[in-house]
Amino acid sequence: TTVKTYQTGEAPIVTNTVEAVKTSADRTIWVTIALVIIMLMLVYRGALSGQIPLYLSNRETARTLTDLLPQTPNLRCADLGAGLGSMLRPLSSARPDARFVGVENAPLTWLGGKLLALRHANCEWRWGDLWRTDLSEFDVVYAFLSPVPMAALWCKVEREMKPGSLFISNSFPVPDVEPSEIVEVGDERQTQLYCYRR
Repeated sequence: TTVKTYQTGEAPIVTNTVEAVKTSADRTIWVTIALVIIMLMLVYRGALSGQIPLYLSNRETARTLTDLLPQTPNLRCADLGAGLGSMLRPLSSARPDARFVGVENAPLTWLGGKLLALRHANCEWRWGDLWRTDLSEFDVVYAFLSPVPMAALWCKVEREMKPGSLFISNSFPVPDVEPSEIVEVGDERQTQLYCYRR
């Protein structure tokens, strides 16, 4: 038996189908790329806009930092680039007498941190830019950022933090500034906390 083929219109049906599949695949690729970029912006906004990736502090670091916090009444502590609150939640549990503020600018990360911190009455979650956060209200400021912003952040610390306050940087020293103390955490990462007394 012979199969007869018929062409309708100006182009064969097979050609139209192949072109439609190619166009659909091209659109799918571009939509996928756009969605990936949007997701990265929602979760890793700091990494994409300010070279500050999402680093999560570990439990050992939280325990060590708890010991570094001054035993003063009404202590106020901030975590700049707080992520999901892996530092602030353990601190707020260990020090119910103190107030803790997490500052995060990636929308999904901020939302996750806010939801996780709901059980902690002494923990406030702010969606915002660390550069627009007034550091003068805090006795201790903690940051686990990257080497890139440290010099500029130190200028902000010097300008805004009160005398006697404490700035602690996880893993990244302030360039050309001698820390008051370097604390070894003793974890697998060999974390060092660079402490700068104002």
